[in-house]
Amino acid sequence: MTTRIVIAGGGFGGFYAARSLERIVTVRSARVTLVNDANFMLYTPLLPGAAGATLDPRHVVVPLRSQLRRTDLLIGNVTGADPECRVLGVRRVDGEQLELGYDHLLVALGSVSRTLPIPGLAEHATGLKSLSDATALRNQVLTCLDVAESLEDPVRRAEYLGFVFVGAGYAGLEGLAELQDFATQAIELYPRCRAEGMRWVLVEARERIMPEVPPSLSAFAARELLGRGIEINTNTTLSAVTSRGATLSSGEQIAARTVVWTAGVQPSPVVASLGLPLDHGGRIVADREMRVAGRPGVWAIGDCAAVPDPARRGQACPPTAQHAIRQGRLVARNIAAALELRPARPFRYRTAGVVAELGHNSAVAITLGVRWRGLPAWFIARTYHLLLMPGAGRKLRLLADWNVALLFGRDASSPGRLGSPTPLQPAASDESTQKSRPVGVS
Repeated sequence: MTTRIVIAGGGFGGFYAARSLERIVTVRSARVTLVNDANFMLYTPLLPGAAGATLDPRHVVVPLRSQLRRTDLLIGNVTGADPECRVLGVRRVDGEQLELGYDHLLVALGSVSRTLPIPGLAEHATGLKSLSDATALRNQVLTCLDVAESLEDPVRRAEYLGFVFVGAGYAGLEGLAELQDFATQAIELYPRCRAEGMRWVLVEARERIMPEVPPSLSAFAARELLGRGIEINTNTTLSAVTSRGATLSSGEQIAARTVVWTAGVQPSPVVASLGLPLDHGGRIVADREMRVAGRPGVWAIGDCAAVPDPARRGQACPPTAQHAIRQGRLVARNIAAALELRPARPFRYRTAGVVAELGHNSAVAITLGVRWRGLPAWFIARTYHLLLMPGAGRKLRLLADWNVALLFGRDASSPGRLGSPTPLQPAASDESTQKSRPVGVS
């Protein structure tokens, strides 16, 4: 009898679990189905590069079908689950509701931007969590420059030349650095804007930026940003957002048409409808083997799962790509072990290092306890992402994009609304065509 293994989510954890299962289990013994809302895995650490025009947006994704040849792909959205009946609910991309039966279910649904009840945040701020977010931000920067260049009023122009980033973790810092680099190059094409100058502001609720790294690297990153004219507000929160600016907890009002929210993540909302035990943060409670307690055959990994962190007693693993990748590989072996009635192995990975690019060919990095900064750290960061990107073709695309940007600068063009076709205009009737035809034209 063939065992049905269903993987919910095609991010880092789900993708690497599926790829590992293809190598471990045979087609006869198990059938693996991966459910994802798109036919690609998004390489999220490269999103800032797509927003800042050093990378083509298509090159920061990995097509699932080209990498998973023995896995059944179902493109759709998970809608719920019944662990008692071992059924997963899925709404296929065409809208049809399906029920997938499983013997083993791996939940790897990832995370979304964590928001707070701040007035105007949902209506006027943008996240940096998806490919469409990155593309929209790139378009936004260019649109603001275009509008500002055409305005006579310096007060109104300042609104379009103001940019606020809230959250100084990896995503916020790298996103700000890449977009500011991009805008600094693009503004050379806008004489009025260049004379006026831009204002870039980073807001962080904690006492220093990048709290994930040691204070020395955090201080280096702060000096780099300050040296480029970026304002840093620590111990500060966002109080309100409007279409024309942001208000900080200090009472300062910043004129800005662009507010980017990168202040943390939370599990995908659908996780709450799966009938699984959750912790206080909404993550699925899993043990060291990544099993879900009280739910036989259910496993959970990645950003949506609270897997115990071997490096921090009593805490869950952080929501990082390097943890999700290793959990995906290990959970595949544990599922295979369960099929063969062998004991599962606990998750023992400890963070080996971190990298964060700061733009201007600068970065901070930690590798095996060694701290790097500046150009060497930048080279380490690029090499790390290049090695981690699956597939030789994807690696070559990254290399080509990076080298073109180094030689010729960033592409200061707007990619438009990728994936959104322009609607066709309705054809005019014969009678209206006759009425609008110029005199003398037959």
